[in-house]
Amino acid sequence: MASALSPIASSASLSHISSSRLASPRLLEFRGLRIRPVSVTRSLQSVSHGARRSRSSGTIVCEAQDTAVGVSPVTEGTWQSLVLESESPVLVDFWAPWCGPCKMIDPLIDELAKQYAGKFKVYKVNTDESPGIATRYGIRSIPTVMIFKDGEKRDAIIGAVPKSTLTTSMEKFL
Repeated sequence: MASALSPIASSASLSHISSSRLASPRLLEFRGLRIRPVSVTRSLQSVSHGARRSRSSGTIVCEAQDTAVGVSPVTEGTWQSLVLESESPVLVDFWAPWCGPCKMIDPLIDELAKQYAGKFKVYKVNTDESPGIATRYGIRSIPTVMIFKDGEKRDAIIGAVPKSTLTTSMEKFL
């Protein structure tokens, strides 16, 4: 029964199935609260787009996530190289997954990243995962957006603010 509910079947596990049977089996696909069957051949096609097969282990690695996410996360390990050593100005959004106002400005941050691509680097710091960075810069309330230039904090905007407020702050450092 458990094998009938497997969401993805690898091509290696299907190689022993004859080609006539390959088109007819259906797997269950989870979309929200609905489960609907999907053909095996369609599942394998969607896995092959935007993914690559790791040569050593035979696992599939999704590469589409990096392109779908507009703003990259920053952690304690990448803070120095991505923010402090950046040659261009950097906007950093301090946020947390449970923060309602953070979710409100998330689309604005994504828009700004696209709008200022090449002029500004835009990153996000999850304060739950990187509390050291938040403490170092005195983050007491989220969302907080900080602008860094030449490795130094130059501006801070606290709270869910309109896009125009963020744009005005960013324009000062171009």
